[in-house]
Amino acid sequence: MSKKITVTDTVLRDAHQSLLATRMRTEDMLPICAKLDQVGYWSLEVWGGATFDACIRFLKEDPWERLRQLREALPNTRLQMLLRGQNLLGYRHYSDDVVRAFVAKAASNGIDVFRIFDAMNDVRNLKTSIEAVKTAGKHAQGTIAYTTSPVHTVEAFVQQAQAMEAMGCDSLAIKDMAGLLTPYATGELVKALKAEQSLPVYIHSHDTAGLAAMCQIKAIENGADHIDTAISSLAWGTSHPGTESMVAALKGTPYDTGLDLELLQEIGMYFHEVRKKYHQFESEFTGVDTRVQVNQVPGGMMSNLANQLKEQNALNRIQEVFAEIPRVRADLGYPPLVTPTSQIVGTQAVFNVLAGERYKTITNEVKLYLQGRYGQAPGTIDQDLQRRGIGSEQVIDVRPADLIKPEMDKLRNEVGNLAQSEEDVLTYAMFPDIGRKFLEERAAGTLKPEELLPATGATAKPMSEDGVPTEFIIDVHGETYRVDITGVSVKGDGKRHFYLSLDGMPEEAVFEPLNSFTGTGGGNQRKQASQPGHVTTSMPGNVVDVLVQVGDTVKAGQAVMVSEAMKMESEIQAAIAGTIKAVHVAKGDRVNPGEILIEIEA
Repeated sequence: MSKKITVTDTVLRDAHQSLLATRMRTEDMLPICAKLDQVGYWSLEVWGGATFDACIRFLKEDPWERLRQLREALPNTRLQMLLRGQNLLGYRHYSDDVVRAFVAKAASNGIDVFRIFDAMNDVRNLKTSIEAVKTAGKHAQGTIAYTTSPVHTVEAFVQQAQAMEAMGCDSLAIKDMAGLLTPYATGELVKALKAEQSLPVYIHSHDTAGLAAMCQIKAIENGADHIDTAISSLAWGTSHPGTESMVAALKGTPYDTGLDLELLQEIGMYFHEVRKKYHQFESEFTGVDTRVQVNQVPGGMMSNLANQLKEQNALNRIQEVFAEIPRVRADLGYPPLVTPTSQIVGTQAVFNVLAGERYKTITNEVKLYLQGRYGQAPGTIDQDLQRRGIGSEQVIDVRPADLIKPEMDKLRNEVGNLAQSEEDVLTYAMFPDIGRKFLEERAAGTLKPEELLPATGATAKPMSEDGVPTEFIIDVHGETYRVDITGVSVKGDGKRHFYLSLDGMPEEAVFEPLNSFTGTGGGNQRKQASQPGHVTTSMPGNVVDVLVQVGDTVKAGQAVMVSEAMKMESEIQAAIAGTIKAVHVAKGDRVNPGEILIEIEA
């Protein structure tokens, strides 16, 4: 059977998100757009995922302006984005009016194809997005977040596909974000999908385990219509199979893409040079890593867990965490490990291992999950854990967004005159803190992107005396930074001056010993807890909120403060009933295990 295979290139979104921490700037995209527009791709993925966040957080670019510029520069090619269903581009569920407003503006600014997925594969969370895309007259692509577990069967995926077809989707994507697909499993799934529903089937598989190209070939042989690739200079590893390689593999076959290999190679050489500019953000996972096939932990999640454990001085326990992740995932009913469920599962597993007791501390996000606030779990949630996490609170069985009131008017009022357009309001909606900061800096004319280190020669990276920078990964208020110590000297003030690079931004810093801790409690470093009335924490973190003040009466088990560790929040509870005698912390303080944070007098 002869069938031309169509191609989406991910070079302007997922490829650099996977390999270069989403750092490619618009100025490096626009010069090659004329050639990209000549290729004849079915679409180019250019927006969504983490690009919106990276634009305003690091690059100080307006993501809406990027989209408009790409739309103008690519008049003959469909532009595509990745949308997290009711989560849009953020990490929580938004009200339906926010979803409709966002989709409408994305469409009017240039997006033609919306790939829509939900971390739970709960199709109810796709409903409003799909409707909004169809209202805008654009292409709605329903997405299966592929994973493996006892409940993720071919039959279950087929049922999900049929439900998305019934909702009005125009095509169907298999999104293998972790590189879990194997060639013959791919063939079986695609064959079933083609037999049981009528939508075209698209294959999106990350090459983490080195299997993605083989998976795409088996998918094509079993009826798939389309593949996602990345131009070779930003392909493979946690990215995707190389565009040129797949075009060459299919050339002269019934599935020939018809794309010009010489033109693609010119584009590949352009991005070969561009990649050098972002060397400081290179992923460690540029080669084959088959561990994902054993522990089901995606490469990006692996690196995050390693960094988190380093912060706890517990990197030696990473294998215990890898063993605990499948157990937590099973307890939660086997959610796919994709944003945000990967972070929810991974962090709870770390808590379980380091506390020495499973679910001694349950993060607030896990409690919300157990209550149904993220949607319906694919499998059965452990009932004991559910009771322990939410007590007598009612489990919701409706679509979570049904409980969220309209938000657009509230958001407009909150951002006020900083918003010059509805797009600005939506930027604030996605990321209130960094969105507001971006809009304030824009208004003040102080937007300044992070600095890029030179890519070649002896000055590529400032070096320490032995020629090798010392690298540290640090976490500050929930944000992870890479710090390279590149030199040290002692100046006239007697203090040691370090030359460091903070996420690529060279700075001179002064370090001196800290002999005292200054916080709400003041005075010397916090004393170690020794009494039942001494409230402490089992994990290093930051104080999100203090829920009591001196003189308050509390019950045993009552939440007295909220802390954040590894980007997940958890409540710290009173061990005894009594009166609050002293509070030694305030919002934003850093806390460590064993310290007295609050004192309760029985």
